Amino acid sequence: MDLQSLTLLVEILDAGNLSAAARRLKMSRANVSYHLNQLERSVGAQLVRRTTRRAEPTEIGLRLYQHGVAIQAELLAAKESVTTLGQGLQGRVRLSVPSGYGQLVMADWLIDFKRQYPGIVLDVVFENRIEDLLRDEVDIAIRVVPEPPQNLVARELGPVRYVACASRDYAQKHALPVQLDELQGAPVVTAAVIGRELRVSAYQGETRREVILEPTLISENFLFLRQAILAGLGIGLVPDYVVQDDVRRGEVITTLDDWRLSIFGTQMFMLYMPNRQHTRAIRTFIDFILERVRAPGAEPAGKPGNQPEP
Repeated sequence: MDLQSLTLLVEILDAGNLSAAARRLKMSRANVSYHLNQLERSVGAQLVRRTTRRAEPTEIGLRLYQHGVAIQAELLAAKESVTTLGQGLQGRVRLSVPSGYGQLVMADWLIDFKRQYPGIVLDVVFENRIEDLLRDEVDIAIRVVPEPPQNLVARELGPVRYVACASRDYAQKHALPVQLDELQGAPVVTAAVIGRELRVSAYQGETRREVILEPTLISENFLFLRQAILAGLGIGLVPDYVVQDDVRRGEVITTLDDWRLSIFGTQMFMLYMPNRQHTRAIRTFIDFILERVRAPGAEPAGKPGNQPEP
């Protein structure tokens, strides 16, 4: 058994199947399968249970995987110690953030991080979908989800509260909904999943309701949705941080304030792969963001001044 064999085992189990591991290792699937078979022969035991869709470790496979991850981490740390000797912190972090939260909340944090660590390359993708972190080679993803994927490490960044809102001009010309069911007859401006009904969850104390809406304007770009709300195109259903400054200035009016609304989830998470050999740059970035979120006065999800606490 050698380090290359352990690395192969780690890649297979991290990727979840032989085909995905082959793509990451730039090898053919047959070649990956051959080297895995050779490793299992040298050990004298099955290390990976193969199915048509998944590759899962046996008990001894899991132990070797854990040793492989630890060895890779130590080698990476040794390499970083040599390459960064006498230099500032260097490395690369590929980050995926939601379009609205990334631009309206995290942009200043990312700029401050770059100023503090100029040697770290930040590769930022503005994307709302839950992608495969391994496939897209994303180190960290920031997402709003009802429940984080079980195969990822999830660090809470704070609550997310949706608001029903409209421009002051729209509110002067049209009656704003004061009952939850009145949303169904209103021109709704929001984000939605293509091909699915828009189900809005609403909470009031111990009461939970769900309404199905047919929006008149749909976009994944929350900055565009904010423009549409300010232009008076309808009732916006957006995270509160999207319009919090407009609410403070009185340009946007909120309604249904006694309901806590949710579309995609009520918590913001930072997601990353478990048991990966994170570089110092990645670890530093994770700590930096968590420190910003937990700082006194931080508003990770934004709270317009006239909104009740959830």
